[in-house]
Amino acid sequence: MTDRTPPKAQGSSAASRSIVLARHGEPALSRDIKLSAAGYRDWWARYELGGLKLDQTPPDGLLAIARQADVIFASVRPRAVETAEAVVAGKHFVRDPMFVEAPLPPPPLPGFIKFGPRTWGVIARIAWWLGHNEGGETRSEAEQRAHAVALRLIAATETEGDVLVLAHGYFNHMVGVALKRLGWKLVENRGFKYWALRRYQRR
Repeated sequence: MTDRTPPKAQGSSAASRSIVLARHGEPALSRDIKLSAAGYRDWWARYELGGLKLDQTPPDGLLAIARQADVIFASVRPRAVETAEAVVAGKHFVRDPMFVEAPLPPPPLPGFIKFGPRTWGVIARIAWWLGHNEGGETRSEAEQRAHAVALRLIAATETEGDVLVLAHGYFNHMVGVALKRLGWKLVENRGFKYWALRRYQRR
């Protein structure tokens, strides 16, 4: 009978494998602006379609993780795809819309109220968490998507080895919560900044 076990599985325990969730690099779209709610909605739409700011260098630690990863996933958003291309050094990676960011629709505040994109991001995330979705993906639906993603990543560790995901800050957090509920532990935490990563291993 032919042994179909992947080479990595023959030399290491599945329990020692890791899932790394990394945030994309810094996007090109400027945040140095004040916007109304409607303006932020337009700004976010452009942010979703935009790529990375030029002349960025991925952290050495993330490059090393990409070299060791057996399977690499990326969101289909340009900022995530360009991040993957910057770190994988030509290795194959899977682009999948399952990894896109959770929605950020701003609440309908009066037009004279203006904030910068970072502040709007916080306001929109709180509003979305409390139920404001403008007909898009709800919090419950995003949590279900995060759970499905976590199951998919765990399955990849069992059949292929170490996993790297290059995606988005908040949805990565949601996937991390789902991983913890499924018996995985956060063993390395580099925060939520651009290029930052979080590593999980089975308890």
